[in-house]
Amino acid sequence: MESMDYHSALALLEWQVELGASEAIGDAPVDRYALPSVQPRPARDPASRTAGTSAAPEPAAELVDPVAEARGAAAAAGSLEALRAAMAEYPHCDLRRGARNLVFSDGLPGARVMVVGEAPGREEDRAGRPFVGRAGQLLDRMLAAIGLGRSLDEAPVYIANVLPWRPPQNRDPRPEEIAMMQPFLERHIELAAPELLVVMGNISCQALLGRRGITRLRGTWSEAQGLPAMPMFHPAYLLRNPSAKRAAWADLLEVKARLGDG
Repeated sequence: MESMDYHSALALLEWQVELGASEAIGDAPVDRYALPSVQPRPARDPASRTAGTSAAPEPAAELVDPVAEARGAAAAAGSLEALRAAMAEYPHCDLRRGARNLVFSDGLPGARVMVVGEAPGREEDRAGRPFVGRAGQLLDRMLAAIGLGRSLDEAPVYIANVLPWRPPQNRDPRPEEIAMMQPFLERHIELAAPELLVVMGNISCQALLGRRGITRLRGTWSEAQGLPAMPMFHPAYLLRNPSAKRAAWADLLEVKARLGDG
């Protein structure tokens, strides 16, 4: 390599400083584009270095079916307390990572009416109980209008959600989240043993009825888990659309009439 004069070396150094070079790594330059004369060989596991044999291929990682695991965990729960514990230990729903509390239920197990909502909001996540925010307050007024409530002072109801954890920014639950929590919801209904279901909102209808389109579904009795089910507007929707309260009142009267038949 020809020697470089002082001024050329200084110009090259200044150019490198402008590029951000701040430290000299070695005394001699290294050609990064030159290929090494000997290519490195991949390292082998010492345990596999047996004479005249090759290493056996590693077994493929076992795939996990979150829905199947949820179904097994739910079926093994013999009580509501055991079901709550199984849901708390279920590791596959990422919503649990951002939630403060598991929101399981409220009201009285064994009540004739079970209300199924969609997912907790901010207030529910803080309190660990379903329907405690503005939508929950409206729900309480709706139920009280037909003589129902959460306490023993009234004809009690039992309340739960499709999802027990709050989705980020209250977004709609994703199909895979609904699918993996659906076995827990179905077992929840079996253990709570209501006479009829009130299914509130599109997400609940998707989980229990396999359909969406609450505007078309509401007001007409359907069936879920072998029980009569009344699809209704979610109270949060009614807060945004007060004109729909007339339809919600008609649906509540249907529920009251059905209970009167018993």
